[in-house]
Amino acid sequence: MSGKPHCSELLDVDPDEASEELTEVVCLESELQDGQMMEVEVGRHNVLLVRSEGIYSAIGNQCTHYGAPLSKGVLSGHRVRCPWHGACFNIQTGDLEEFPGMDCLPCHTVKVENNKVYVSVNKKAARQTKRIKSMGSRVEGVIHTILLLGGGSASLVCAETLRQENFGGRIIMVTRDNLLPYDKTRLSKVMNVENDSILLRRMEFFHKYDIEVWLSKEAMSLDTEKKKVTFDDGSVQSYDQLLISTGCRAKGLECPGKDLENVKMLETPEDARQIHVACIGCHIVIVGTSFVGMEVASYMTDKASSITVIGSSELPYQKTLGPEIGKVTMMMLAEKDVAFYMNDNVSEVRGENGKVKEVVLKSGTVIPADVLIVGIGVIPNSEFLQGTPIAMDSKSSVIVDKCMRTNVLEVFCGGDLATFPLTMAKDQRVNIGHWQMAQAHGRVAALNMLNIPTELNSIPYYWTVLLGKNIRYTGYGEGYTDIVVKGKAEEQKFLAFYIKDDEVIAAASLNYDPAVSAVAERFAAGNTITKKEAEYVATHIPSLTVNSLFYFLQADTQAHTVIQCLQKVFTPLDLFHILLCYSLNFK
Repeated sequence: MSGKPHCSELLDVDPDEASEELTEVVCLESELQDGQMMEVEVGRHNVLLVRSEGIYSAIGNQCTHYGAPLSKGVLSGHRVRCPWHGACFNIQTGDLEEFPGMDCLPCHTVKVENNKVYVSVNKKAARQTKRIKSMGSRVEGVIHTILLLGGGSASLVCAETLRQENFGGRIIMVTRDNLLPYDKTRLSKVMNVENDSILLRRMEFFHKYDIEVWLSKEAMSLDTEKKKVTFDDGSVQSYDQLLISTGCRAKGLECPGKDLENVKMLETPEDARQIHVACIGCHIVIVGTSFVGMEVASYMTDKASSITVIGSSELPYQKTLGPEIGKVTMMMLAEKDVAFYMNDNVSEVRGENGKVKEVVLKSGTVIPADVLIVGIGVIPNSEFLQGTPIAMDSKSSVIVDKCMRTNVLEVFCGGDLATFPLTMAKDQRVNIGHWQMAQAHGRVAALNMLNIPTELNSIPYYWTVLLGKNIRYTGYGEGYTDIVVKGKAEEQKFLAFYIKDDEVIAAASLNYDPAVSAVAERFAAGNTITKKEAEYVATHIPSLTVNSLFYFLQADTQAHTVIQCLQKVFTPLDLFHILLCYSLNFK
């Protein structure tokens, strides 16, 4: 069967050129089995060809997030998940179904004749690897106002979703930043970044879709009864519905010398550039072994004269990725002459002529320093909510339900500021300060603002970069009691399963793509991975390849589907052992 594109219109495609198509034979019908996908070329255009339930479809092969080849990802039903950062796309329409991507994919026409598969692409459309989903704009006479506090990913996605659903009222996004919404995940990875290179949308976009953006403006108080917000310049704005996504700010040191020059915190692109310049050829000390601290240390290995990292725990990432991976990351950086002082804290920062000179630890160790970079946590930007009826927890995060609703009618919250029930954690209330989850919050909030009942069901997915290598993570591993590792962490190639109550609750990998995306798809489908399955993968199949692991994790629990998937990649002996485990009903 053939498939025709169902996607919304592409940006800037000249109608006169819409008929200019290029058609090529890309494969024989027998070369692509049901449930498979492959990368093909039409002209010089990279296309993902998929066969699912007997229907062929073709979409762009480059993920709209960072350009990963989707052909290396995970096909599950009618969607494909990116192997790098977990974005998902509908294989028939190219539409984005899961973040962190922002845009959809172009889609192309497929037909089958005489056992040959043909793909037709529009020449001009195919030159664009991204497609913005069809959006409306403001409708004259509609006075309903939605106010979005915060200029991060939750607010941006909320605004875009509203317009995608043809909301015709006024949308106002207010941010204390002096910059349009940008990709904050890159600040600790590429610190000499230019503003234009990280903008998620340009001003022309906001003008086109009638989304007002107020920069350098901060909410100071909120009156939920009168539905009004007062800002730091004295202005007051009323609203009909409100999204609070003001995020968090970096937590500073509380010790003598904390205000000396060259004590830095990373919050904005300007901060990143200043840190980059200040650290060249200098002795730098980094306080904190979180993702930001470790990424900054990694970035500076070929720039600073010396790098010292101070951590309050025994190992980096101890509470998140676990001691095994913490040891590996510590070893990776130590090989680049990064020094670590763990189980310690800063007691004093000494200066000379107003600038940092040395850092004194509680252990008594004194470390020479020209620059001190602080990454020890965050503080919620929720002070302006004090005195309102909006419910917050003991950490000043805003409590919401699965629809991102607060306890106050027509007030929603999303992003780092929200604490919410996580479906995969049996509705445990969590606060997850990750980019992809904030985007999901924005979408869910927008749909519920429009009375389209939608619950948050996204699976957490994030990544960190150390010395050019990506560690990927999915799930929610807090409170894990055991860890099962496939491969050897010290060889910088592993897949780690985090176990709680005999079930896998999270997974992390290095050089094992697309395993983490496959695990994320299992979680998203509501299927569990037991501890015994994880142990079997790690210990009983020593010849397991990345590709075969991918099929194993993708496999449906229906026996016939398992066999079909695994026969493609396992040796008969390995397959016998797997089927034996299934026959013993170890699930």
